[in-house]
Amino acid sequence: MDQETKKHTVAKAALNFIEDGMIIGVGTGTTVDFFIEELENVKSRIEGAVASSESTNKKLKQKGIPVLELNSTGDLELYVDGADEATKHLHLLKGGGGALTREKIIAQASRRFVCVVDDTKLVDRLGRFPLPLEVIPMARSAVAREIVKIGGTPEWRSNYQTDNGNAILDVHHLQISDPSSLETLLNQIPGVVTNGIFAKRPADVLLVATESGVDSYT
Repeated sequence: MDQETKKHTVAKAALNFIEDGMIIGVGTGTTVDFFIEELENVKSRIEGAVASSESTNKKLKQKGIPVLELNSTGDLELYVDGADEATKHLHLLKGGGGALTREKIIAQASRRFVCVVDDTKLVDRLGRFPLPLEVIPMARSAVAREIVKIGGTPEWRSNYQTDNGNAILDVHHLQISDPSSLETLLNQIPGVVTNGIFAKRPADVLLVATESGVDSYT
């Protein structure tokens, strides 16, 4: 089973968590794109979706799925998103697509967070993939200097702006032995909007596509 097939398989498996009348949160990324394709087939069962990015917003509307604002919906029953890395402890590293802040907001506002990945994203410890930080533009260099002090190597994602109008620093070489503590530490640096560690609010269910099917971790 190639990687694209795995992504499609695990995205389809997430449909099992949808219940009639739900408003669901929808993440961003290549695996979620397959989920949106599948969601089109059951769109009559849901009232609408809250999008984690302008890209997802556009794709949902193209499929005829109503897009709603989180400020109007209140808390959500379900959020489906992918990850750049995931552990069996349900900790995630996200933000390769730059939507980490809105993704973290929707995850926090959702009763159940179902993360869908293929087995290349499953790791024993987070940190092989560079850790994204969304930062206020004027603070980019100041934040980068603070990151160097704690052992990271920050790289500005040049010519890129988040949907919120901010910059992204991709941090290499951080040791993420305690994801929850590092998530807190990074968020305390002035100028950091948020970081791509999802440990304070991890996934509730991790679906992993493998050669033999879909494994589930809770």
